[in-house]
Amino acid sequence: MTTDTMNIREMCETFEVTPRTLRFYEAKELLFPIRHGQKRLFTKRDRARLKLILRGKRFGFSLEEIRQLLDLYHMDDGQETQLSKTYELAERHLADMQAQKAELDEAIGELKAQMAWGAEKLSSLAKKKSAAA
Repeated sequence: MTTDTMNIREMCETFEVTPRTLRFYEAKELLFPIRHGQKRLFTKRDRARLKLILRGKRFGFSLEEIRQLLDLYHMDDGQETQLSKTYELAERHLADMQAQKAELDEAIGELKAQMAWGAEKLSSLAKKKSAAA
């Protein structure tokens, strides 16, 4: 491996993704490896883009949102547009995630209450059964 490029195996090991994932992102024009026949060589730029893609996916960004943000890198404004748009999207995704968390917390609470009721009911039935025996 050179410090400038990585092959597909090295990328997979480094970023814990599959070759299929890398090919998918390449097909979606999110990554642009250098091609030598069937061999793909990923540059530092590709590695940085993949890192941002994976982070964006983890935060719930769509591939189209990620593409738009990556495309803003070359605006020649010191990344102000890219950072501003990223922040705006992040605020929306954070609000969505917090709403989902609140719904999940409520569902967990309800499930725990039902389980406590069920455990109490089972205990009561077991006591009746042992008293009848």
